[in-house]
Amino acid sequence: MERAHATLATHGLALATNQVRVNLLHRKVESDGVLDTARRLGITLIAYSPLAGGMLIGKFHDDRTLVAKMLPIRRIYGFTNARLDRTMPLIECLREIGVAHGATVSQVALAWLITNYGETMVAIPGASKPHHALEAASAMRVMLTADETQLLNALSDRVAG
Repeated sequence: MERAHATLATHGLALATNQVRVNLLHRKVESDGVLDTARRLGITLIAYSPLAGGMLIGKFHDDRTLVAKMLPIRRIYGFTNARLDRTMPLIECLREIGVAHGATVSQVALAWLITNYGETMVAIPGASKPHHALEAASAMRVMLTADETQLLNALSDRVAG
């Protein structure tokens, strides 16, 4: 990212964005220097897979039979019973926070992304149906407290990976 930024600068251009995988289960940008570099250079990070391929929507935790029916691409994200068990405390917390805000699990997960990383991060959640897009857009109305964000960070630290 630094090399791309420097190369573009020699042509009078600025590197505006960098697309990276970021979600409550994958926060490597915090430890690999990407987040710090983006902030230092004023580059906006675009979080792809902000819902971890569907892992952070809760429906697979609620109905494990859905895993067998899912697309092969979702299997890449590790939709196993063991991982669903390990991430259940995070889903339950997302659900509780959602109740307090009148929001869904996925809306809270997206709100965490925006709240936790501030203006450095935007998300591009996938939407296979129009109501998915509306739900994702509505996440912008969810204003998490500092305590809620801190709690989600702590749970994320325990279950990520």
